[in-house]
Amino acid sequence: MEKRVCKECGDSLKGRKDQKFCSDYCRNTHNNRLHEDANNYVRRINNILRKNRRILEQLNPKGKITVDGIRLAEEGFNFHYFTNIYTTQKGSNYYFCYEQGYIKLDNDQYMLVLKQDYVK
Repeated sequence: MEKRVCKECGDSLKGRKDQKFCSDYCRNTHNNRLHEDANNYVRRINNILRKNRRILEQLNPKGKITVDGIRLAEEGFNFHYFTNIYTTQKGSNYYFCYEQGYIKLDNDQYMLVLKQDYVK
């Protein structure tokens, strides 16, 4: 009979035949190490999205306001990251970071808005 060992720590396994780890700790440690690169990538993107949302929320306390694009850039807003796009019937695109959104107007102006219930 073949000796079964934990994939993480190498201790011998007792119990089920399809068991791969000796404990939850070893299973979690093994999986965290395997997915570390992907987790770091997702964490970095989520940090950018949260920062964008926080900037929009701070600049738009009443739900609708127009600001300069320079002001957004000075605050550290990253225009390449957003959670979704809402296209109006006229073809205008609103970009959202969760419930906080914006649309580009003329002369490097942006109208900041709060997502309405009808926007999916």
